[in-house]
Amino acid sequence: MPRVKGGTTTRNRRKRVLKLAKGYRGGKHRLFKTAKNQVMKSREYAFRDRRNNKGNFRKLWITRINAAARINDISYSQLMHGLKEANIDVNRKMLADLAVNDTDAFAALVDAAKKAL
Repeated sequence: MPRVKGGTTTRNRRKRVLKLAKGYRGGKHRLFKTAKNQVMKSREYAFRDRRNNKGNFRKLWITRINAAARINDISYSQLMHGLKEANIDVNRKMLADLAVNDTDAFAALVDAAKKAL
């Protein structure tokens, strides 16, 4: 009984991994063993960072809102509390966009928050 060689299957699997490793530095894009390890690690990072990215954007929005709020003589936490008291439901993404692109509308929201406090 002849041995099983499995040439096309093995070659296709290795080609697929090396294609994913394209652009990696050194042997990581050339050698199957190191490329396989790096591709696995890269996919772990991608999975983790898709979730971390959401938190990073939230931090950015809060920083922008705080900066604009302090220009209008109120702290971030007081602004958010005032908006909640005034029953104004605007998410942080939209608030940050207003703070950067429409300062008049943001100032109106700040005034409403101040009155509610």
